[in-house]
Amino acid sequence: MTIPVAAPPEMFGSVVPSDLLPWGWAEERLVAAQTYWVATSRPSGRAHVRPVRGVWSEDGFVFSTGSPVVAGILTVNPEIAVHLESAQDAVIVEGTAERLTEPHALEDYVQATNHKYARRAFVAGEAVAGAGIPPGPAFRVSPSVVFGWDVGLHNPTRWSWSASSRARLR
Repeated sequence: MTIPVAAPPEMFGSVVPSDLLPWGWAEERLVAAQTYWVATSRPSGRAHVRPVRGVWSEDGFVFSTGSPVVAGILTVNPEIAVHLESAQDAVIVEGTAERLTEPHALEDYVQATNHKYARRAFVAGEAVAGAGIPPGPAFRVSPSVVFGWDVGLHNPTRWSWSASSRARLR
């Protein structure tokens, strides 16, 4: 993944000057997180937010879901936000979700998630399943912008990628 460009974000109607956090700070937290919150928008505009497990890699955030609601929403509107559990060292990813259907990509995700969570997921056709886990599609979230700040809302930072570098993420 190319390194994104850091800048101070616009907050409260103006650009907030701050010491910018390095991209490695956000990436460290994205890799280490155990639970992520995904936010999508139903066709009616009503928000839909759910916790998921997933993995962060060079290609972005990958997760699977047995929820037909999430899968259905992302089929119609692939725009998504992903937030870590903590509001202290906050990292929020905004991007586009793309369903994974290639066997190699699904196998890579299953291996990574099995290692991270010590579970036994497996590829089931174009879905991911496991003991006690209903089969569901997997999605890769390609980030367009990431926001982060550390304890006490200090050092707010906005990272973004150019359109050409985002295309290389896929």
